[in-house]
Amino acid sequence: MRNVLKFFTLLMVASLLTISCRQEESVLIEGPQDEVLKANSAVANLLQRTAMRDGSDDNIVDNASCFSIDFPFTVIVNGMPITVTSEEDLDTVEDIFDEFDDDDDTLEITFPITIVLSDFSEVEIDSIDEFENFVEDCGGENEYDDDIECLDLEYPITASVFNSNNELIDTITFTTDEELFYFLDDLDEADIVNINFPITVILSDGTEVSIPNLDALEEIIDDVKDDCDEDDDYDYNDDDCDNCSTDQLADFLTGCDGWYVKELERNDVDLDQQYTGYTFAFLADGTITVSTSTESFSGSWESSGTGNSIIVTLNIPDLPDFNDDWMLHELDQEGNELEVDLRMANDDRLKFRSSCNP
Repeated sequence: MRNVLKFFTLLMVASLLTISCRQEESVLIEGPQDEVLKANSAVANLLQRTAMRDGSDDNIVDNASCFSIDFPFTVIVNGMPITVTSEEDLDTVEDIFDEFDDDDDTLEITFPITIVLSDFSEVEIDSIDEFENFVEDCGGENEYDDDIECLDLEYPITASVFNSNNELIDTITFTTDEELFYFLDDLDEADIVNINFPITVILSDGTEVSIPNLDALEEIIDDVKDDCDEDDDYDYNDDDCDNCSTDQLADFLTGCDGWYVKELERNDVDLDQQYTGYTFAFLADGTITVSTSTESFSGSWESSGTGNSIIVTLNIPDLPDFNDDWMLHELDQEGNELEVDLRMANDDRLKFRSSCNP
């Protein structure tokens, strides 16, 4: 009888301990409700769309925003073979296209290639016909797609995972969009996920924001998801001044006094040869001095706006070919060579170049 009572006593103690451990474990894992990420919730879907692969970076090559070509690959640009191993090599392709304004640019892709879809899956493509089928499936320029490009997540991000079916606990650290995307894609209704806040997100203008909980994360993604140009078109020239500012332009122009006209086209007429030997000095007070071996001219300059919407106004009364409200297209520096590229909506173009290092 004593042995029986002893057995039941031990059984009750063990049961109480088990219940106690499970209760403590449940409290530990679930944590605050604003940190519990659940499958198919609005914030989980927004997070997965933010982590999707963006295929627009190489549109200069593939004209497709829903996939990108995996590095390395080879293209033949205007008859010149280029091995593309990074985004910097895509800039080389653009430089070749931009070298002349009145030529017909051509680009051929050397097959086989591997393309990476928005869900990070890979497909090997062996021919131009197969490739064009995937391009057609992407849709056209600037069409709606699921990926959110106006906000980036700063990694690493850590989460604790509890599965109520098998009571397994795990801690996962995400270091890339791909890791987070696949985790969210496999998230089960029975999974309870606690994200370790705060986390940091980076907006399209470079602003970093600290996020304290899931509610705030859902709110900021939803608020900014349509606030930026996702550059899903095929105009490779329309984002050359994404990071330009009027201060940067002023540093360029006023840091050198040996500017000359590299290119000037007005109404389809090339005028740059008329200005050989003209030297331009842009001063910080907004004045311009233009000098030749025999003459000098005075005028003014000013700029306003940000990014790809900076307007540069030139006014040199005795040199009317330059006078207009020009759109800043690009600021470029290669070694000591600096270039300021100005354009108009009617394809008029003005390029200043200088061989100094401000």
